[in-house]
Amino acid sequence: MKKGLVFLFVSFSISISLLVFSFEESNYSLKEAKKVLRAIEKIQVEQLEKGKDELRKIVVTESELNSYIAHRIEIEKEEVMKELRLKLFDGNKIEGKILIDLRGQKLPKLLRPQMNLYFGAKVEVKDVYVRIAIKELFLEDQAIQPMILDLIIFISAKLDGVKSSSINDWYELPYGIKNIETHRGKATFYY
Repeated sequence: MKKGLVFLFVSFSISISLLVFSFEESNYSLKEAKKVLRAIEKIQVEQLEKGKDELRKIVVTESELNSYIAHRIEIEKEEVMKELRLKLFDGNKIEGKILIDLRGQKLPKLLRPQMNLYFGAKVEVKDVYVRIAIKELFLEDQAIQPMILDLIIFISAKLDGVKSSSINDWYELPYGIKNIETHRGKATFYY
């Protein structure tokens, strides 16, 4: 995975400015993806303005977020993570599906060339950092340990020649973002 993709995946919430993932072109809305891109631009512009001390927010729907992720994976020609779909719930709880494609790579025997991973997690924000705390992780219909995901991230980083990270790492929030809250079907980004 590209550095931005690892950062994005591990911090879904960061997705507003870094998230990446792909569906086939017809499976996402370019119009919705562009709406998120405009929201990112708005946050960046407003952060440069002086004298605005009040906390502002932008709400992104689940569909818009997933379209943005799909668009980013497509334009960045992601080689490993082919799909990431998120489902947003109240209380910063999320669920997701990740399609990993490692065909053509030398893999440990416990990894399949193509894998569907499903997860349940909580988005945690602390100061200017965010992480995805995985609560449940499944490979197809079998429960697995999160360290398997770390192994996949390690292999992907090695393929891309970037430093590997862990699913448990904290990541700095994107520029200007102060907090993230999820609710059923939407995410609110405070800046």
